[in-house]
Amino acid sequence: MHPLETRRPATAEGPLSTALDAIPAQLDAIPAQRPKRESATAPAPSTSGIRGRLTRAARLLPSPTSTPFAFGYAVLLLATSIYTECGDPDTVDTLLQASSTDVAHLSTTPVLAIFGSALWIAGGIASPYAVVFIFVLAALERRIGGRRTAGVFLLGHVVATLATEIPVALSVLAGHLPESSLHRLDYGISFGLMATVGALTGLLTPLFRWTTLAVVGALLVDDLVDMVEPLAAWGHPVALLVGVACWPAVRRVRNAGAAG
Repeated sequence: MHPLETRRPATAEGPLSTALDAIPAQLDAIPAQRPKRESATAPAPSTSGIRGRLTRAARLLPSPTSTPFAFGYAVLLLATSIYTECGDPDTVDTLLQASSTDVAHLSTTPVLAIFGSALWIAGGIASPYAVVFIFVLAALERRIGGRRTAGVFLLGHVVATLATEIPVALSVLAGHLPESSLHRLDYGISFGLMATVGALTGLLTPLFRWTTLAVVGALLVDDLVDMVEPLAAWGHPVALLVGVACWPAVRRVRNAGAAG
C-alpha cells in the first residue's frame, strides 16, 4: 500500500516538536515595536528575581489587548480541542472530515477546507506544536500587527497545502496513485506554524536567526529521510521558506513601528 494512503494528521511527537519547545524561551530577546509615546516618568520594569522572571514570561503570552489575533485564535483552538476530546465522536469525525485539505475537498469546497483545517490541532491543545504556536504567533503579532501576522500564517498554510496536494492530484490522474489518495484526513496548524517561525526568525539577531534555521532545517530534513508522513514532511519546509520570503515585509513593518 502506498504510504500516502495511510497518512494521518501530523502529531506532536518527534524531534521537530522537541526542538520547537525551546523557541518560547528565546522570544523575549526579540525587540518589539516601540510605542509611539513613552512616559519619561514610568518606572523601569523589574528584571531580577522571581517577580521579574514572571513579568517577562507573562509578556510572551497573548493578551486580548496587545495581541488580539493570537489571543482570539488561542481561545478558538482551545474550544475546538476541548470539543474534540469531549464531543460526540461521530460528530467530531464528520467535522474533521469536512475540514480536511485533501484533494477531494479542495476541489469541491476549497474555502471551507482551507479555513476549516486551521481550526483544529492534531495532538490537542497540550501538544508542543500548539504551545509553541501560541508563543510564536503572539511574538510576531507584537512586531508586525495582527492583520499581517494572520496573512503570514494563511499564506504558509495555503501555499504548503497546495504544494503537497497538487502533486497528489496529478499523480492520481497519471495513474501513479490510486483514487483513494484523493480522500485523506488532513488538518492542523503545522504549516501555518512553520511559516510563522520562518517569518519571526527574520527579526532575530543574525546568530540566533541562522542557528534557529539550521536546527529547524536539519530536523525537517530528518523528517524527509524518515518519510513517516510524506505530505507533512514536504509541506513543512515549503511553509518555512514562505515565512523566510516574508522577511523584507516584516522588517519594513517592524522598522516603521520602531521609527514611529
